[in-house]
Amino acid sequence: MKGLQAGFGTWKLGEHTREAVLDALACGYRHLDTGAIYGNESDVGKAIRDSGLARETFSVSGKLWNTKRPYDKALKALERTLSNLGINALDAYLIHWPACAATHENWQEVNAETWRALEDAQAAGLTRTIGVSNFLPHHLEALMQTAHVCPCVDQIELHPGMPQADVLDYCASNDIAVEAWSPLGSGALLATESILSIAERIDVSPAQVCLRWCVQHGARPIVRTTTKEHMRLNLELESFSLAQEDLRALDKMENVGASGMHPDKINFGKGG
Repeated sequence: MKGLQAGFGTWKLGEHTREAVLDALACGYRHLDTGAIYGNESDVGKAIRDSGLARETFSVSGKLWNTKRPYDKALKALERTLSNLGINALDAYLIHWPACAATHENWQEVNAETWRALEDAQAAGLTRTIGVSNFLPHHLEALMQTAHVCPCVDQIELHPGMPQADVLDYCASNDIAVEAWSPLGSGALLATESILSIAERIDVSPAQVCLRWCVQHGARPIVRTTTKEHMRLNLELESFSLAQEDLRALDKMENVGASGMHPDKINFGKGG
């Protein structure tokens, strides 16, 4: 996660997936974030092939959907993802959402068996690293009771107004990298006075304020756009920094643009 450069996300890109990923790679993005539930892995794969870039020059992460767990289904899902992408191995494979008490009485066991599949996939060379997404500290604590490999990353919803300090602290204490999905609050943050005033004062875009906030909290933001200028600006995060008072103010601002999806309450795609 050198320099915490923003990664490029592919959720909801739809028919624009191939072109957007090609543009992102041409712009300088070197981490692509995908997920089986996005339904566009094949188009991401086309962009990878059409880019002409050597595979070792960029990384690709995939996510295991909830219905494809615990063990056998997870391994088959990874094979399907690799086939769709047209690559031999991922750089990271993540459990998209934790099994939780709302959907599973044995949620710890479901997560443990799913993780065992990812550990075996890593041992077989199908993915370089393995991680999780949307796991809270108690999910991680339970997972680590049986895990042989510590998650390399936890990708969580993270943006100004939703600092998730407990997750950041836990991950920092356990050497787990953090990635931020929805770092712009689904775009709602870009029109808030708190963000706009800081952006105007330091002469950057509102999006850059949000993304730099993530970086200064130690998280790599995952961004998504089909606009080349926005792609460019979203990568330019090293030439400025936010003052500590601005960071604190953004931590405490109203939670605008949150998805409302809580890892302990989701009930879609039960699986297991």
